[in-house]
Amino acid sequence: MEYYQKLGVAKNATASEIKKAYRKLAVKYHPDKNKGDKQAEEKFKEISEAYAVLSDAEKKQQYDTYGSTDFHQRYSQEDIFRNFDLNDILRQFGFGGSMGGQQASGFGGGGAHFNSFFGQGGMHGGGGCGGGCHQPEKGQDMTYQITVTLDEVLTGSDRSISLRKNGQPQQVSVKIPKGIEEGKKLRLRGKGGPSKNGGPPGDLYLKVELSEHPVFSRDGDNLIVTKLLNFSDACMGGSVEVETLEGKKFAVKVPSGTIDGAKLRLRGFGLPAGPVGERGDLYVKLAVKVPEELSDEQVQALTQLREVGL
Repeated sequence: MEYYQKLGVAKNATASEIKKAYRKLAVKYHPDKNKGDKQAEEKFKEISEAYAVLSDAEKKQQYDTYGSTDFHQRYSQEDIFRNFDLNDILRQFGFGGSMGGQQASGFGGGGAHFNSFFGQGGMHGGGGCGGGCHQPEKGQDMTYQITVTLDEVLTGSDRSISLRKNGQPQQVSVKIPKGIEEGKKLRLRGKGGPSKNGGPPGDLYLKVELSEHPVFSRDGDNLIVTKLLNFSDACMGGSVEVETLEGKKFAVKVPSGTIDGAKLRLRGFGLPAGPVGERGDLYVKLAVKVPEELSDEQVQALTQLREVGL
């Protein structure tokens, strides 16, 4: 769904212009004004979803950054409408009443009762059916867990995964976008449970879990790698060899007087901030190595260092 087109505004439209466009369309397509018109009902749902995203600064930025396809893989319907109070919006526009199971009046003197506006079964209306008919309900949404690697976070990937659906094995193709974060959900429309009464199938949500990497750990868009450093190099300076996630090798200079736990930064060798975002940094965490056993020569050298106050 292209939200700017749904509202008929340009991508550089101001918040005021977006709000004005939604109000005009909401008046036109509001269910109370179009009882029994399923196309108008669907249009009202679409423009409300568009406004829920474009009226929220953070969601709008994510949508503008990632585009429609990747945005909808990152944001579920629940995420889109989180903190969006449709009832309050309608009251601000002077529609009166409310949606979502309460009386929604303000058009034509009547009113419509809605069991669920954007819920599991979509938008159900009693108006136009006299409250006695049942619209086909959407099938149940399903959630599975998918484990991705740091390499997939770095480059993105196309995966085919095996699931069991209604007791039967099923292959599902999914695109892993670059920069995907742990805990996010990838949505596959229409891949969920079937409807019980002829409605559309539910959606399949794949909750992302990050597999542990043997070398790197993740901190947002940054990566951290730990390197051991000899005590003498910590005191006098030296270098450590660092290999990035994509396999590039660097000799990183260690300044003299480096303390245990110090970090050196390699700019731009972390993870991407989304499909089109810049990469974070790679931090080399230095751990000063203390030997468990000392040779006679090392004991003698350390004894001399102790005597001179080191």
